[in-house]
Amino acid sequence: MADRLRRPTMNDVAKAAGVSLKSVSRVINDEVGASAETRQRVLDAAGKLGYRRNEAAHALRRSDGRSATIGLVLEDISNPFAAVLNRSVERVASEKGSLVLAVSTNADPDREANLIHRLLARAVDALLIMSCRRDHQFLQPEVDRGVPVIFVDRPPRHLACPTVRVANSKGAHDATAHLINNGHHRIAFLGDRPALYTADERTRGYLRALREAGLQPDPAIQWRGQADPEQAAAVMLTMLELPDPPTAVFAGNNFAAVGVLEALGRAEMLGRIAVVGFDDHDLAPVMDPPLTVISQDPEAIGRIAAEGVFSWLDGVAPTRDVVVPVRLISRGSGEIAGPYADSGDRMVSR
Repeated sequence: MADRLRRPTMNDVAKAAGVSLKSVSRVINDEVGASAETRQRVLDAAGKLGYRRNEAAHALRRSDGRSATIGLVLEDISNPFAAVLNRSVERVASEKGSLVLAVSTNADPDREANLIHRLLARAVDALLIMSCRRDHQFLQPEVDRGVPVIFVDRPPRHLACPTVRVANSKGAHDATAHLINNGHHRIAFLGDRPALYTADERTRGYLRALREAGLQPDPAIQWRGQADPEQAAAVMLTMLELPDPPTAVFAGNNFAAVGVLEALGRAEMLGRIAVVGFDDHDLAPVMDPPLTVISQDPEAIGRIAAEGVFSWLDGVAPTRDVVVPVRLISRGSGEIAGPYADSGDRMVSR
């Protein structure tokens, strides 16, 4: 195996530019005291050598002690929601001259804790966390010593930290009420795994809408499990075989929505069963029929959370709990009429 090439140092740049080490330091660290001619010679030499400043060492010399890095902990960075949130955080951090170190937990609580510890070992200035854990007490020492920690999408448990989240329960209620208002009484719910905050809230909203309409929830058409399209498709196909199958579906996350639509396509039921998904995506408007969704705003979540940690770093504590609104986007799949659409037996949510 070939030896790694030694990285060029400031001494190498000084020798190539024919100037002192102190002059190189002034130019590299953008300090006063170097003439325009010296600055250009140093920059030319650094460019030819491929010199890059050691940011870790530079952070140790900063008067404020910051590393100019933010740790972002996501469940799955490939998820469209997380990807947009990530870009939003990076945009704010870039404006503040900071770098974002983003990691994926793969919905593994132990991996999440390990990754957080590794980010802290790299002296990140703050943490933004989309957590899958049920207990966050392990972060108390970091909070006590002043590390800004803001949770996104899901609030912490057993730890007092700010959160930026969406109105999950209201969104699920609005989705279910929309299906009820289109004449559906048998509304299936496919959501994320139990004990996950967002899934619990969406389940609560779904059940509240049924209760307000005088409808009895049926466990046979409710499912909570790992966010996986294949698993959701299998569950949906099973529900379609019931003696009294659902006439509408509320998919509690984008992966469940993909599975539901796949199952309906295989069963040749697309356009016959109403569907509302939670979370919008690029393909939703071009589906047949176009997918009605509860739209949340991951860009706003990321921006608000990132602005919060930088405000905190500047000495101004952020708002404790920020709830970003959601909205129903009606496109067609959720407007397919149910069997009670034109009858006097139709129930309407309040």
